[in-house]
Amino acid sequence: MLDTILLLIVVVMGIAVGFNSIDLLPATVLDQVANVRGLQWVTAGFGAILGIAFGLLLQSFYHRLERNIRQLPPETLLSRAVGLVVGLLLANLVLAPIFLLPIPKDFSFIKPLIAVLTSILFAYSGTTLADSHGAALLRLINPNAVASSLLAEGTLKPARAKVLDTSCIIDGRIEALLNLGVLEGQIIVPQFVLQELQLIADAGNEQKRIRGRRGLDVLNRLQASLGDRIVIHSADYPELTTVDAKLVRLCQEINGTLVTNDLNLNKVARFQKVDVFNVNEVAQALRPIYLPGDTLELKILKEGKEPAQGVGYLEDGTMVVVEEGVDHIGDQLSVVVTGALQTAAGRMIFARLQMPTIA
Repeated sequence: MLDTILLLIVVVMGIAVGFNSIDLLPATVLDQVANVRGLQWVTAGFGAILGIAFGLLLQSFYHRLERNIRQLPPETLLSRAVGLVVGLLLANLVLAPIFLLPIPKDFSFIKPLIAVLTSILFAYSGTTLADSHGAALLRLINPNAVASSLLAEGTLKPARAKVLDTSCIIDGRIEALLNLGVLEGQIIVPQFVLQELQLIADAGNEQKRIRGRRGLDVLNRLQASLGDRIVIHSADYPELTTVDAKLVRLCQEINGTLVTNDLNLNKVARFQKVDVFNVNEVAQALRPIYLPGDTLELKILKEGKEPAQGVGYLEDGTMVVVEEGVDHIGDQLSVVVTGALQTAAGRMIFARLQMPTIA
């Protein structure tokens, strides 16, 4: 019933616009028309056809919007509504002094144009901020909630938004961390990071194309699994030339946590007081700890730097240097850990060949 009424209203509007549109024609053109009334009905017919087409498009848009709204959680819907109302109120406050300015009649159209553009801008900004800080808005609406009380006491800390950089998306391990629930809060993918991924996916180098496409596939899977929790942020900073600088600025503005595995970006961000979640550091921390005396099964792959040394690797990529192992290259052996060394490049384990037990 609603679809029929909506379509009927649009068609009637199209007929009315078409019927009265000949009034916009110059008088010299109308004088050459033998039957003005007939021309009005012809233009009304065209208006009806355009009204039907526009009405069907409007119906499709309405149904799509209705489905999206129904799928939203109540908290997100409420926070976006509050953000929209706050944005429109701020727009009216900004517009009030503008409407008091004396503007010549020839430029009177500027006031409604500014009003429409300002309202759209503030409404969009309000809903976007609500997506990032919706929980805070809900706490303002209901300050007596248990979570609000704990936050006021400092017992409960709100989860920061996590901003993903290009390197951690291409790496792919962030997908497992998010699916396991290790990272909390809103997940933000800046638009400039998405553009960089697209450029890498379209690069002439085949290896770069593979990396870029893998990153885009990771984002698509994350969007399917996380839903509204992952947000494409439209912020951009034209005055900054590098993606790394834009990431740091965005994290500073929203007080977010930068998620990366880029060592240099990690250092720069921390120097500028930005909280960083380094995927490589997490992987290093989760590696098994081997103490002197532990036994490992290892395949010797190559010679070491020192004479008689052999080198092998654990499943996580940790390098193991084996004394007197050069004569066993290609062999799978049992070795005994003698020590470990943590370097900037990672961890290195030292071992010796396990002596056979004497019966």
